[in-house]
Amino acid sequence: MPELPDVEVFRRYVDATALHKTIHDVDIQAERILEGSSSRSFTRALKGKAFESSRRHGKYLCLELTNGRWLVLHFGMTGSLKYFLHSEDEPDYTYALFTFSNDYHLAFLNPRKLGTLAIYDSVAALIEDKDLGPDPLEVGFTFEDFKHVLQGRRGMLKSTLMNQSILAGIGNVYSDEILFQLGWYPRGKVDRLDEEGLHAFYRTMRHVLREAAEREADPARFPDSWLIPHRRPGASCPRCRGEVQKIKVVGRSGYFCPACQKKLGST
Repeated sequence: MPELPDVEVFRRYVDATALHKTIHDVDIQAERILEGSSSRSFTRALKGKAFESSRRHGKYLCLELTNGRWLVLHFGMTGSLKYFLHSEDEPDYTYALFTFSNDYHLAFLNPRKLGTLAIYDSVAALIEDKDLGPDPLEVGFTFEDFKHVLQGRRGMLKSTLMNQSILAGIGNVYSDEILFQLGWYPRGKVDRLDEEGLHAFYRTMRHVLREAAEREADPARFPDSWLIPHRRPGASCPRCRGEVQKIKVVGRSGYFCPACQKKLGST
């Protein structure tokens, strides 16, 4: 599933291609991808408008319309975007197509039909509706804010990172990477962290997410010292050359190195 760094890449892609262009038409291929709208009402809400600005909140891409409302995209498991000119270049699995007045198109690709589109009056309304926690890379998200959202939590480190109502945007892949770089066991407990551990948690989380976004969320461009390029059972750990293993945490499969990720959630 596209996580925060992937959605940040999509946001920058829209900024570079589709901002400030009038939407001439909208073609919805499967109404099931729309939340709270019919194809007709959704199209009517967008035609004649333009995307004026963009914002990301966790795994959601928010595009501000000229009337102040927001188109919100969630990419499901495998969603993506493609901006193109010629109709013959329309990619497979296009389930929403935005055509602009300059004859270019923006395709919302949704191979497994798990992505969604919705229109909200504000990003705050989206956050409330989906019960989202803060975005870890949001401007102004300080260490004190991080401490506050973890205060009183007693869950496991990996499940806490993936809980969208605590922190929005981190999923299975990047929670593994954050914990690997910290050297922490995925089932370690959040309430075992001292002040130093919390500082390390905050710094490493933001470093991993920022670095991944700067490298266009492409594992082929990640440092070989990261876990993600080795994220499969039996792979060699890039740190200690131990064996990467699979682990289940609250029903989700993750990967870690038992030789160098300590069982206690502390530095």
